[in-house]
Amino acid sequence: MRSQTARAHCRSASSRLNTPGVIHARGLGRTFRRKKQEVHAVAGVDLDVEAGEIVGFLGPNGAGKTTTLRMLTTLLEPTSGTATVAGRDLLRDPVGVRRRIGYVSQSGSTQPEALAGEEVVDHARLYGMTTADATARGQRLFAELDLEGMWDRKPKAMSGGQRRRLDIAMGLVHGPGLVFLDEPTTGLDPQARANLWQHISGLRAERGTTVFLTTHYLDEADALCDRILVIDHGSIVASGAPDELKSGVGGDVLTVTVARVDQAAEVALLVGGLPGAEEPQVTDARVVGRVPHGGSAVVQLVRELDARGLEVAGIESRRPSLDDVFLGLTGRSLREEGAPAVVPEPEGALR
Repeated sequence: MRSQTARAHCRSASSRLNTPGVIHARGLGRTFRRKKQEVHAVAGVDLDVEAGEIVGFLGPNGAGKTTTLRMLTTLLEPTSGTATVAGRDLLRDPVGVRRRIGYVSQSGSTQPEALAGEEVVDHARLYGMTTADATARGQRLFAELDLEGMWDRKPKAMSGGQRRRLDIAMGLVHGPGLVFLDEPTTGLDPQARANLWQHISGLRAERGTTVFLTTHYLDEADALCDRILVIDHGSIVASGAPDELKSGVGGDVLTVTVARVDQAAEVALLVGGLPGAEEPQVTDARVVGRVPHGGSAVVQLVRELDARGLEVAGIESRRPSLDDVFLGLTGRSLREEGAPAVVPEPEGALR
């Protein structure tokens, strides 16, 4: 259902936008030199983003996610490949790209002591807008992003969620068809995250904006994104709708917590013997396997456990998650990748 809705949004957004919010990259790469050695941070990325999509970009630390984002936003010059962003050539017309995109960095861009309204107006003036137009558009954005009453407030006096919404207002004030959001909800409490999710979804639904976001929260990618791109070792290793990626994992995840650790191996034999089961993994008191049909597998397993007199503390069956997808693709859980990777200092990053 969501993929059908997403396609409908893409079609309607494509007809509404004067400048299509589209990304098209082929062989996009970036090589750094570190201590006289070449480091291939991004090794030939191919990606496409259609107008009106909300696309999530995921990857472990050091996988090339940040470097790719910096290249697409003209903050870092590619060393190979080609790309068009928002209808402009990334290498031949970087200024044209900048004029047509919005970018919200992970760290934000507001000055703590400045007034919020002045920050937005000053940002819009850099794009050639008049003060009157910038003020009018900024105030409309404040209303849309639940920032009423914040025009004359300093960012340092705002909550974390309010500051992030202010960052988004600054990224949208010049009316871009494509906006890049880098870790938009990092550091926010659950309520503020959920609130910001609504606003991000509204960018596409209400404004026809194409959204390209990076995140370390898999539930965020699952809830917001029409499509997800996973990068690892500098290359795209998977692309698809969240449900498509999860269905590709195969089977339900069956987790058994044993009451006695010395019985874990015997329980693992039972789990592995279920119809269509993959070989389970044993970690201390937990036995984790994958089966085609979790519901019927639980019933059969309980019977066999009772017959053998094996006591367990709990049995859980669940559908595959994006974390399972990520673990299968990269060998790592994205939940373990909390800290930002150290990116080599680029030479001539800005043009």
